[in-house]
Amino acid sequence: MRSNQLSYAPELLVILACAPDAHKESSLALASARLRSMIGPSAPPPSQPRAMNQLSLRHRDELRVIAERAMMQRGLLPDFSPAVMAEADAFVSAAAETDPAIRDLGGLLWCSIDNEDSRDLDQLTAAEPRLGGLATILVAVSDVDAMVKLGSAINGHARKNTTSVYTAAGVFPMLPEKLSTDLTSLGEGQVRLALVIELGIEADGTLAEAEVYRAVVRNQAKLAYNGVAAWLEGTAPAPPRLTARSLGSLSNSIYRTGQPRR
Repeated sequence: MRSNQLSYAPELLVILACAPDAHKESSLALASARLRSMIGPSAPPPSQPRAMNQLSLRHRDELRVIAERAMMQRGLLPDFSPAVMAEADAFVSAAAETDPAIRDLGGLLWCSIDNEDSRDLDQLTAAEPRLGGLATILVAVSDVDAMVKLGSAINGHARKNTTSVYTAAGVFPMLPEKLSTDLTSLGEGQVRLALVIELGIEADGTLAEAEVYRAVVRNQAKLAYNGVAAWLEGTAPAPPRLTARSLGSLSNSIYRTGQPRR
C-alpha cells in the first residue's frame, strides 16, 4: 500500500469506530476489515489483533487529532473546559440524600452488564417473580442530576455532547471521569442514587403496571456481555459473580417467603 493510502487509515478507523458503546467492538471490526482490504494480502488476518493494536499505537497521536477534528465538525466538544474541571474537582463524594420519598432498594440483586473493562456503569437491572404469575423487571439509571445541577458548566458540556464518544483514538466521555467512572458510576459494591423504572409483566409478556421513582441501589455483580451470552447459550458456566450464594439469596428472599417484594 502506498504511503498516501496509509495516511487515510487512521481517519477510517476513527469514523467507523464512532459508535455507541454496545456496538464499539463490531464497529472496530468493520474498520479493521476495511483497512485490510485497502492494504491488501500482506495485511494481518482477523486472528492477529496484535498487528492492529501496533498500528493503533503508532498512530495514536494522529488518531486523536482526527477524532477531535471530526467531533468539532459535528458540533461536539472534545475537551472539558477549565470551568468543567473545576466543578468536577470540587466533588469529594457521591450524592447522598435523606428524602423519605427515596426508596431503599440496596438489597435487591442488581447487576450491570457491559464490556469487561467498562468503568462508566450507568445502568443496573434486577428481576423478581411475584404472586399471581407476574414478574417485576427493574431498571436503575444513575441519578447524575443529584450531583450535576442545571446551569452548571458540567451540565452545559453534557447537553452539548449528549453522549460519550467512542473512537479508535479513545473515549471522549460526556462527563469528567471523576463522575462518569466513580462518583456517579453504578460500580460493583457501591451505594448510589438512581432513577428506577419498575415494570410489572404478565405471564404472557404484556405490561401490567409501570412506575418511576428515585431509590438507593447497590450493584451486586458486574457482569460482561461475553460471559453472560456464553452462559445463556450453554457454552460456558455461569459468570463467577453469579454464585450459588447469590442465587440462594434470591430463593430465600422470594420463594421461601412466598411473598412479593411490594
